[in-house]
Amino acid sequence: MKNLLRRLIESLVKVLGSTRLGKAISEALIKAGLERVETVQSRGVVMKLAVPNSINRFRAKSFSSKEPETLDWIDQLPIGSKLWDIGANIGLYSIYAAQKRKCRVVAFEPSVFNLELLARNLFLNDLQNQASILPVALNDGLGINQLRMTTTEWGGALSSFGQSFGWDGLTMEPTFSFSTLGISMDEVVSLLRLDPPDFIKLDVDGIEHIILRGGKKVLAGVRGILLEINEGFHVQKEEAERHLKSAGLKLITKSHAPMFDNSQFANLFNQSWSRD
Repeated sequence: MKNLLRRLIESLVKVLGSTRLGKAISEALIKAGLERVETVQSRGVVMKLAVPNSINRFRAKSFSSKEPETLDWIDQLPIGSKLWDIGANIGLYSIYAAQKRKCRVVAFEPSVFNLELLARNLFLNDLQNQASILPVALNDGLGINQLRMTTTEWGGALSSFGQSFGWDGLTMEPTFSFSTLGISMDEVVSLLRLDPPDFIKLDVDGIEHIILRGGKKVLAGVRGILLEINEGFHVQKEEAERHLKSAGLKLITKSHAPMFDNSQFANLFNQSWSRD
């Protein structure tokens, strides 16, 4: 019923869009959606988030329960740490880290559909001077490649840069793609002259191991990293472990929320690595 209603609304919008009045109504609806804001309170932090669609409403409502292990990890970061949020999406954890631990955040996000909401959310929380957006894809080297996306909705995920596989290691069927710049973590420091991070949060739905491959120098100096690993995707898991152990980091914890236990994401875990 929900999908049917959605298709009917989409058809109505297309019909209306052919008239001057319809175009005005459509534009007004889009503007109203982008300006819709919800307030989220979690662990003493109050965040304002743009919620133009159901994905973002879900992200707002499930913030405290979807990845409590990520919040636990952020909660123990030293005040004022330099954090790279790789795969920042709409900025939920960038905002939380900046507010809760006064982190200086660099938010990496290549999706053109998420960048507007990321910028809006940082602005809504008055963090535009504390958190910076780097709108590029991280990879194992410098070059142009395809960002393949499974959705064009604001707040969507499960994209892949430079690879034909997705979060599960299987061939993905993109609904949209475009060419953009990829750069390695080490090149971010050497070429863009950004300060290396104290901590890294890495969640890019499948190419975590490839990004680690291009960050040997950065990993050698990082104090800790939280990354999402699919333990059923053995190539990803084993290569990621090799890079992290070579950098002198040790696995401390791995976990996910109970809501994922009996889902298609049951093998996905957030792993915390540290050299302390």
